[in-house]
Amino acid sequence: MTFEDFIAARLGALTRYATVVTWDPHLAEDIIQNVLVRAQARWPRISRMDAPEQYVKRMVVNEFLSWRRRRAAQSIPVAGDTLAAVLPAGPDVIAQRDDRDAMMRLIAGLPPRQRAVIALRFYEDLSVAGILGCRAVTVRTHLMRALASLQNALPGTLVTTGDPT
Repeated sequence: MTFEDFIAARLGALTRYATVVTWDPHLAEDIIQNVLVRAQARWPRISRMDAPEQYVKRMVVNEFLSWRRRRAAQSIPVAGDTLAAVLPAGPDVIAQRDDRDAMMRLIAGLPPRQRAVIALRFYEDLSVAGILGCRAVTVRTHLMRALASLQNALPGTLVTTGDPT
């Protein structure tokens, strides 16, 4: 597969993936552009791999985490446009949208690695350790901390308990 064929087939999916990881569609486009410039130079080697798309996705995550290190003090705003780009509007009722909006804001507030683990695990359903380039125990730690943070921050109406009384 040539680089041009790869881009024609997978650019939309890569952009959506980067948007989920970054929670910012404009930053996602910048990251995709940087990654694809580097990938094009290395395409002969990347195309011979078993899973070139997985490799490019790992490049996206690495670029995002690198960008976050360079701009550690910058916050990530979550606006209505961002939510629409990540989760297109459907036939939701108002209460479900409120719950989804609250969850999206909580996820956006997580540290970058925890947010990346959440995106990779639940949005892409991927082997997170392979993409992040770390051990499985590290991924489990990030996931556990992210889920604990989300559970502690959830409004009382969203938290369900096993006891119905």
